[in-house]
Amino acid sequence: MNRVVHPIEEESYRRLRARLDTSHFPPLTRAVVERVIHSAADLEYADDLVMDEGDLERAHAALHAGAPVVVDVEMVGAGITRRETVCRLKDAVAGPGLTRSAHGIRLAYEQVGPGALWVIGNAPTALEELLTLDADPALVIGLPVGFVGAVESKAALRESGLPAVSNVSEKGGSAVASAALNALLYHPVPQSKETL
Repeated sequence: MNRVVHPIEEESYRRLRARLDTSHFPPLTRAVVERVIHSAADLEYADDLVMDEGDLERAHAALHAGAPVVVDVEMVGAGITRRETVCRLKDAVAGPGLTRSAHGIRLAYEQVGPGALWVIGNAPTALEELLTLDADPALVIGLPVGFVGAVESKAALRESGLPAVSNVSEKGGSAVASAALNALLYHPVPQSKETL
């Protein structure tokens, strides 16, 4: 079922597009770029985000087929609408060489296994931990924020070859990470010829 867009959101997108031409992006890339910019009111994300349309198409299909969505913190989960998420941070414990965020990712992987969509908007150590697992993700939205480890963890994600949405700068956070996932949730599912 398609979502009803509020007039304020429509006007916000109209103003965004008046200031930034996004028409050259492929459909899902455009959806992610615009929703991330909309969530942060930051046009610089148009040049900062890194993603591949083919990866987004496969992730979109997996998401709409019911693949689990894992988040690093509850704030990311709170921003994802129309979908339940898995967050194990409350159950996690820090230990030698292991942050609570990293342990939460381990616990989540034990729960969901391979094929999930991972949305990391807070802790670089959560993203670093995910890269050590054999998670075989449908997509990793790796947009942790910060001056320590964020740039490096996102670079490691891009170098891993995993299907991903990331950005080059220190910017990121819960709002933009959940916005990237919402872009895929809100994007229409193509109708197959059999259902037409």
